[in-house]
Amino acid sequence: MLKILDRYIIKTFFGPFFFIFSVLFFIFIVNIIWVQLGQFMGKGLSYWQILKLLFYLGVSVISMVLPLTILLASIMSFGEFGERYELAAMKAAGISLTRVMAPLLGVATVLAVMLFFFSNNIIPDFQKKAKNMLFNIAQTKPALNFTPGQFIDQLPGYMVKFDKIYGDNGEHIEGVFVHKKASTYENQRSIVAEKGRFVPIANKNFLKLELYNGYILEDNFAGKGENVRKKQPDQAIKFDTLVSHFDVSEIVNKAIEKEQITDDYRFQTYGQLNATVAKNKKDNADFFTNIGTDVLSRTNSVISYMDKNVKSKAAPKSQIKLDTIKGDKKMELLYNSYNNLESLKTTAADKKNEFSSNIKYFSKVVIYQQRIISYSVTCIIFFLIGASLGSIIRKGGMGLPVIIAIIIFIIFYVMNLGIENVAWGGKMSPYLAAWLPNLILLPFGVWMTYKALTDSQLFDAEKYKAFFKPVTKLFVKTKEHTRYQ
Repeated sequence: MLKILDRYIIKTFFGPFFFIFSVLFFIFIVNIIWVQLGQFMGKGLSYWQILKLLFYLGVSVISMVLPLTILLASIMSFGEFGERYELAAMKAAGISLTRVMAPLLGVATVLAVMLFFFSNNIIPDFQKKAKNMLFNIAQTKPALNFTPGQFIDQLPGYMVKFDKIYGDNGEHIEGVFVHKKASTYENQRSIVAEKGRFVPIANKNFLKLELYNGYILEDNFAGKGENVRKKQPDQAIKFDTLVSHFDVSEIVNKAIEKEQITDDYRFQTYGQLNATVAKNKKDNADFFTNIGTDVLSRTNSVISYMDKNVKSKAAPKSQIKLDTIKGDKKMELLYNSYNNLESLKTTAADKKNEFSSNIKYFSKVVIYQQRIISYSVTCIIFFLIGASLGSIIRKGGMGLPVIIAIIIFIIFYVMNLGIENVAWGGKMSPYLAAWLPNLILLPFGVWMTYKALTDSQLFDAEKYKAFFKPVTKLFVKTKEHTRYQ
């Protein structure tokens, strides 16, 4: 059973925890909205679909929000304990700082374990839903996202092209071509119009299009034999105004969450990623071996070609120099050899780029897998840093603790990005890259905990002035008091 002190400490911690988590989650969601705003606009999405997509995207940010929340909440909690002299009272009663930190360390550990299972079992599924929704929005919402001058064949049963699209909402069009898809033995129908416009209607399952000054070109081949088809004339019907409705219900209602992408590594659990990493290692090893064999083979073919052309002009045992070959033959030999060498050089460069791409992909998979665990460990490290800093600065609220927490998190985030880019370039092991920020912050967390346990005056300005006083005296001239001059 938890003691009264433990319950009080945990209650004090979870007060700011839920508030900070909500604020940070909202901030990350706003960032996602800002980044993805272009994909939401003009797509005919309902509010429910947008909220669902934001929820799917937002779930993945919890792995970054939770460690920062623990850091900030622990700084604020222990800062409040120090500011209200509760830490001093606990120490006076014989309760050490280690005993005060113990219940929250247990809470941080539980949250870290929960984050691991959440990242391993829940986030991959939501990543799959979010990516497929984004893909389907881009691919199956063309009715309001036509590209001028390009044929669009994603409207069910039709091929369309517009030469010009303009207007506040892109509702006006010029140079219209609409072709109904049909088999060889069905009636073929095409519509050509000078201009037109999209008309909004209440039923979102249909797209209404008004066309002006055009022709309907249609043949009447359905059910007729080949001889009759050859003699059947085409029909051209001129119109001043033509209203067409396109049924897009399949696109609007069904395809938005259809899972078409299933092979992304971010959709896999930690155990499944082990198989992906092993397969990637084998593929990279085979690829590297094939590169060596291919380059060596092509190099030998170039040498054999040059050697063949040289030896064809002399006795087998004699040593032939290039200068002994006649002019035309020499130029041909040099030209062909140069082309072969250039081809070999291009092949080697292409293989290098391809191998670099494989290394980058392998690093991404490994880093993603290892961060499922490393971000959980980050929660514990951030708690050690936050609790120690809070007990040292003895300042609660949203002022100084927030600034310190943001600085620490920015350092952690920048280290993550920088080391990740180095690993992508193949200059660092991806396993080390995933864990290096934690390995750097862990000694700092242990040192901060030691300083807190020994009541160190880490932020005492007078202490630092005294420490640097011998240095500052060298640059400051001591003035004699005017009374004694």
